[in-house]
Amino acid sequence: MKFERKKLIEDLQKRTRAVVEETLPLLQLEPSVLNWKPDRESWSILECIEHLNRYGDFYLPEIDRQLKKASASFVATFKSGVLGNYFAKILLPGQNSSKMKTLAPMNPAGSHLDASTLKRFLNQQEEMLRLLDRCQGVNLTKVRTGVSISKLIKLRLGDTLRVVIYHNQRHLAQVQRILHQAADQSVAA
Repeated sequence: MKFERKKLIEDLQKRTRAVVEETLPLLQLEPSVLNWKPDRESWSILECIEHLNRYGDFYLPEIDRQLKKASASFVATFKSGVLGNYFAKILLPGQNSSKMKTLAPMNPAGSHLDASTLKRFLNQQEEMLRLLDRCQGVNLTKVRTGVSISKLIKLRLGDTLRVVIYHNQRHLAQVQRILHQAADQSVAA
């Protein structure tokens, strides 16, 4: 699958800004709402955000490292890889609403979390926007990044960006569902 590089980066920037806008109101919620779970197996709002923080802790420094090593190169298109495109498609919100297995280190269930979890996530989104700006002058197809699930797999930078940002959006949609369920249960706001 081919993308016009400029349009892809603009789309990813727009999606990241939307994630920020959806996250900011969460700072106003009471801890009882942020930590409420629909059931024992489900995550709370803060657990969803902590899950994203853990992925951000891996991917943001990895993207930064690869951008620092990349030489300036203007290429107008990005060609997605088979594996990267597959991961991006299954994480795109609305495309695959089924639950996915979370690796143990990325599973925040049972963590003691507070509003600092949200602030950390917002800081990561600002960092993502800075990284996306830096991507303007590199070849998104040629630059490759490691992935969190295996040291043997590398994804094209454009695919990595899509995967991380779509993953953020997917879990922000989950947060919205939790908020609606909490409202239905009259959890103190």
